Amino acid sequence: MDQDEGLTAVDNIVTQFNTYEDFLDSQITTIDLYYLEDESLARQLVELGYRGTGEIVKREDFEARKAAIDIARLAERTQKKTLTSAGKDLQDNFLKALAMREEDNRNGKVSVNQQRVAAAYIMSKKLITVIFIRDKNSHGQEVSGYIDYAHRLKTEDFELYFTGKRRLLPRPTDLSFYNWDNHIAVCNSSPNYQVMADNPEGLLFKYKRDRKILNVDPKAQPGDNSARIPIQTELYMHVVLFDHISRRKT
Repeated sequence: MDQDEGLTAVDNIVTQFNTYEDFLDSQITTIDLYYLEDESLARQLVELGYRGTGEIVKREDFEARKAAIDIARLAERTQKKTLTSAGKDLQDNFLKALAMREEDNRNGKVSVNQQRVAAAYIMSKKLITVIFIRDKNSHGQEVSGYIDYAHRLKTEDFELYFTGKRRLLPRPTDLSFYNWDNHIAVCNSSPNYQVMADNPEGLLFKYKRDRKILNVDPKAQPGDNSARIPIQTELYMHVVLFDHISRRKT
């Protein structure tokens, strides 16, 4: 039996029995108990491999795998709880698109399928999304800008956006911000992107992990491993998502 088969066998046993003693008891026959007349001795013989009707599993292997599986299950439950879009009745295309990308941007791993990005991207390692929004703020001023979705997810509660209690708008602290009424323009690098504002090609973002350039000019190609996705939405004047997938290994 190779290592993978061994781990599979242990996993099957661990998920079947709550304790190592339960597993040992399953290996003991009524004949064993009749002749040995001692349940503890019968368990010891099974643990040592002298008696038993099935797979030999050491106590430390059982307990280690049991702990690993429990930790994995807890991590999965915790991860599901952190997805603020989970369980929401989302009607607008923009909120649906954000929800589709929340887990990947929040956790830094790609779990997308062919319906979400091009098939050539499936083997990639990390998805990160830049959001362009143009709309009016609470003062009636028209604003636009580019938002590092992954960074925003880490710094604020998106529950308010997915429930419709707050509208997602660019801020002067985002990658870029422009107020069309008073002509205030601001650019800021984020933990994920370096802003390249003084460039003949226009506004560019360099992803710090793989150093690939994201070009947000609608007349240009967005760049290697990047895709430009316009979103039809009733909530904003103009929305575009830029999905960049880094192929660099962690």
